Amino acid sequence: MPNLNRIFLTKFTIFLFAFSQSFNCQANISKLQNADSLFSSKNYQEAMIGYEEILEKDESFSSAMLLKMAFISEGKGDFAKASFFLTKYYDVNPNPRVITKIKSLTQQTNLVGYDLSDRDRFFKFLTDLREEITAALALLLIISLILLVIFKSKANKPKYYLPTAVLLILVFVSNNFLVGKPRGIVTGSPTLIMDRPTAGGNLIVNVDPGHRVIIKSSKDIWYEIKWGDKIGYVKKENITRL
Repeated sequence: MPNLNRIFLTKFTIFLFAFSQSFNCQANISKLQNADSLFSSKNYQEAMIGYEEILEKDESFSSAMLLKMAFISEGKGDFAKASFFLTKYYDVNPNPRVITKIKSLTQQTNLVGYDLSDRDRFFKFLTDLREEITAALALLLIISLILLVIFKSKANKPKYYLPTAVLLILVFVSNNFLVGKPRGIVTGSPTLIMDRPTAGGNLIVNVDPGHRVIIKSSKDIWYEIKWGDKIGYVKKENITRL
């Protein structure tokens, strides 16, 4: 006879873990509505404070919120911040018109890092649906757990737990690995991209703000980035993470 307490504990642990993996924090709706209300009444400074709190403290945002933050920053003459918010918006909605706007703000004619391959677009499609995919897999996982409970008298062999284990792994992978590569925008003027994480390295290129880069790793005061087909290093003070 199988140990019923052990089986129950296993099922409960699987369910609890799946629930925690499928849970994603959302923007504080009341804060967002309050900030939107301030923006509508043209209290832009107060609205910006609310938006920044949502973005920085809650680590959440909406596409419309980013556009409003870019609008406020541009109105204040802070073109670097406006470009940052537009670039963050571009990560969610890759519209060519956004690039045109960033070019005008940064006075750059050729920006690096905004082109998307078919592979990039497909992966973005998956990441955009991450919550839905994770929720669907979690639902299937819960159904499998319910079936195990209903047919607990027959589910006394490891093979009956295989579908549940596979779904658990898929939920974990979807929620933790179906995310985009960390990116940043060049905000330093000028920014030196070196071939080694040291001031004594060789200069690859000297760039102005506005370029978008993939951040591969972080080491001391340097970011390791991808620049075209090369690996370069930039001081963190010159890169703002998206």
